[in-house]
Amino acid sequence: MRKIELLVPASSLEVLKIAVIFGADAVYIGGEAFGLRAKAKNFSMEEMAEGIAFAHAHGVKVYVTANILAHNYDLDGVREYFEELNEMKPDRPDALIISDPGVFQIAKEVCPQIERHVSTQANNTNYGTYLFWYGQGASRVVTARELSLKEIKEIRDRIPDDLEIETFVHGAMCISYSGRCLLSNYFTGRDANKGACTHPCRWKYAVVEEQRPGQYLPVYENERGTYIFNSKDLCMIEHIPDLVDAGIDSYKIEGRMKTALYVATVARTYRKAINDYLESPEKYKQNMPWYLEQIKSCTYRQFTTGFFYGKPSDEAQIYDSNTYEKGYTYLGIVGKKNADGMYRIEQRNKFSAGEQIEVMKPNGDNVLATVKRLVDEDGNEMESCPHPKQVFYVDLGMELDEYDILRREEEDGAIALE
Repeated sequence: MRKIELLVPASSLEVLKIAVIFGADAVYIGGEAFGLRAKAKNFSMEEMAEGIAFAHAHGVKVYVTANILAHNYDLDGVREYFEELNEMKPDRPDALIISDPGVFQIAKEVCPQIERHVSTQANNTNYGTYLFWYGQGASRVVTARELSLKEIKEIRDRIPDDLEIETFVHGAMCISYSGRCLLSNYFTGRDANKGACTHPCRWKYAVVEEQRPGQYLPVYENERGTYIFNSKDLCMIEHIPDLVDAGIDSYKIEGRMKTALYVATVARTYRKAINDYLESPEKYKQNMPWYLEQIKSCTYRQFTTGFFYGKPSDEAQIYDSNTYEKGYTYLGIVGKKNADGMYRIEQRNKFSAGEQIEVMKPNGDNVLATVKRLVDEDGNEMESCPHPKQVFYVDLGMELDEYDILRREEEDGAIALE
């Protein structure tokens, strides 16, 4: 059995630390340029250096995305960027995730000691493509999301043993082929292949018949509207044995725009599922209700297994509601304890003294707690925290650990999509 890596996204330094603490073997991040999440917070060079040092101190790898489809005017900047990454000491990134052959070649020249992984954006659909990239010096290739497990297994059988396969196993599925989309650029001038996607696949659409211009005919899916380009979210938590059997090395979670709560929840759940299966397939089966309960507690768009078991039907792939399922609200991350025994929090959503909330721990425990006291940074008592991202201190009447997450279960489990 090949060693399995759980690869988790991080949009910021804070989220990187959460990913590390909650079970990632590796984290992938974007710098301030040349990645495909321009709207994410992303990392300055200083934050990247701190994040890599933190991850390495915990035995976790960090991969940096540089997976735009580059134009001529990008190449000088790419070279300069890779030179900066190469000079990061004592901790460089462990790998660069690249889709463009020109960018790949620059990385090979400028920082040959940093591994090169080939992004899903390169449309890696066959073993011949894997062999090509291996010949160019790639140590890992990310499968196209359109591949079945049968196809991935055949690729594994036909490529060198030291060429790793990375595959998305959870998260949003782009409606276009392997993430290459022209809609955003066409409608808004913002290029999805350079990180500026406006997500037009999430918009409402109507049909116009050629002989009746100006008459917009809706394509009804449900009473809420028409969302014909939308895919359900991928979820393979119930199919770890099949992923193992296919010979996949790295199980990749999508979500570089997601909150720390989302990342912690998904990382913790997949970490436990993988560990349980490797320990005992029977234990994995027994704990399946817990995995499903946890994975459904964070925001998602209904689940699908994507293309892993062949081409899906519209019913299996396209979601039929313009709502997210939502179980918990993210309140904040536990920081260090002060001299009064209270814990530092930077608020993400409002909660109040006397309220019952939940402490989410990396080991899988979810502990109910009542908010005993809230005080501001000057020690003044508060009924609640009135300002977003305000720093304050909380007493829950129990010992907490740094990086525990505070959350609140919501009665209304659905929220409208933007």
